Amino acid sequence: MRNMTCGNLALLSSRMTKGESFAHAFVTRHVSEKILLSPKTSNNSFHYPLFSPAPTVGSDPSANLTAGFLEALGEVVPEDALRYIYALLYAPSYRLRYGALLTRDFPRIPLTSDRELFRDLCRLGSRLVTLHLMEADNLASGAKYEGSGENRVEKVRYSAPGQGAEQGRVWINATQYFEGVPPEVWEFHVGGYQVCARWLKDRKGRLLSYADLTHYQYVVAALAETIALMRAIDEVIDAHGGWPLS
Repeated sequence: MRNMTCGNLALLSSRMTKGESFAHAFVTRHVSEKILLSPKTSNNSFHYPLFSPAPTVGSDPSANLTAGFLEALGEVVPEDALRYIYALLYAPSYRLRYGALLTRDFPRIPLTSDRELFRDLCRLGSRLVTLHLMEADNLASGAKYEGSGENRVEKVRYSAPGQGAEQGRVWINATQYFEGVPPEVWEFHVGGYQVCARWLKDRKGRLLSYADLTHYQYVVAALAETIALMRAIDEVIDAHGGWPLS
């Protein structure tokens, strides 16, 4: 954790996914809790700084990647290596193809000699990283906050489209809700956590500020784009011959 200073970036993942489907990949610029990806002890989060030691002003950062690995990727910059890895970890086809192995060991990353495929995956992985670091400044949320009240989180529930609401609604109490949350966004998991539900349930009893409300709207938009990017990653892989990568 001493490496998490001066804007360093880290990949988070688990060694196994016992009792959970693999969704155990995230990024951070901060010190992280071992339960960040799952409350299950067997599925604890491992923290991989991109640079070690951490970069400082006036110093040349040292990549926390072996020279052989970077050479196998064609002498790419460390950031592109992480973007490529992150894109693969979010590929639905990767999670399906290697699902059994991911239940009992660290994720293994297949390499590719296809430079165009590598560049496409880097591009998609870069956007995922930006979204998950909450650093996207061009994100418009389709979720609107509606209803009258004091913005207190009481009983969190979801009403899907067709259940008396024109669009999916995430209720924080009996009268106030976020509208425009699709079912796939509401159900989306990072690791063992259902993001949209967990964020609110962790704040039960609290009055949400304007910053809290806009933050939640960002989360909804980021998850919606994440789902779209996951589909795009699989489409790119299929367009280049599918699995195994060549």
